[in-house]
Amino acid sequence: MAKQTAGIHHITAIVGHPQENIDFYAGVLGLRLVKQTVNFDDPGTYHLYFGDEGGSPGTIITFFPWANAYAGVIGDGQVGVTTYAIPVGAIDYWKQRLTSFNISYIVSERFGETALQFDDVHGLHLELVEREEGPLNHWSFGGVTKDVAIKGFGGAVLYSSHPEQTAAVLTDVLGLKAIGSEGAYARYASAANIGNRIDIKTTTGQRGKMGPGTVHHIAWRAEDDEDQRFWQEHVANFGLHVTDVRDRNYFNAIYFREPGNILFEIATDPPGFAHDESYETMGSKLMLPEQYEEHRNRLNEMLLPIEVRELTNDVT
Repeated sequence: MAKQTAGIHHITAIVGHPQENIDFYAGVLGLRLVKQTVNFDDPGTYHLYFGDEGGSPGTIITFFPWANAYAGVIGDGQVGVTTYAIPVGAIDYWKQRLTSFNISYIVSERFGETALQFDDVHGLHLELVEREEGPLNHWSFGGVTKDVAIKGFGGAVLYSSHPEQTAAVLTDVLGLKAIGSEGAYARYASAANIGNRIDIKTTTGQRGKMGPGTVHHIAWRAEDDEDQRFWQEHVANFGLHVTDVRDRNYFNAIYFREPGNILFEIATDPPGFAHDESYETMGSKLMLPEQYEEHRNRLNEMLLPIEVRELTNDVT
């Protein structure tokens, strides 16, 4: 039997000011800030994680905030659009909520689904799609209740420099199934009920440029450390350069760049986000890995102050 990933583990993007990032994803979209820590490779930069109430794989979007940096360019070699799944019947609520925060959107159709498309405060392309599948998100914040809350990822739209080669990686390496094509898009699916549908834009355009407003990488799920070792060997067998395992504290990670220039990661589901703080307190304070704990005071001086706050409709 061919090896198969369950789907998306997380998506990581670069944004601007961290408070603006929190206000948008917690204050407007109602997601839970499940972890505030630092970029382990650049500890002077936050690494912020948002997801469902428990920080489940398939719901987590993470950010490196680069305040005052030049904006990036969305293009080939990146995740172009991050798709979120919402409960069936919730799309009118989200139209009204986005409008109340003066966030413009467009409504489009793709593969028989209605997508509500808009940009976040730093220019990332997002869309909301109603889906029956996937459990409800029981996190309620700022007026967003479980019956309308974002469940997690519906999937993503990949902008590839070589779409056919990227498609081959999805099917031959990651084990996704081709399920259809429509216009300039081809769709692939995993067996999971969240983070499970990946569209590839089959035409090419400008090359993406990294910076605020762009996705840095997309991560796929491995069941555990043993499964990840199998993935590492499996990816290498296809002639792709894959990194050593890197400890990210909340998961272990390996990375490779597929032929369409998109950075892929394979991340373990465990240990998750509650192993160094309780489920109830996740995301409430800065958590540091052991190697940076002795530098906590200095890092607190370097990092911009942030808070999770409920917003009124004139604050975005």
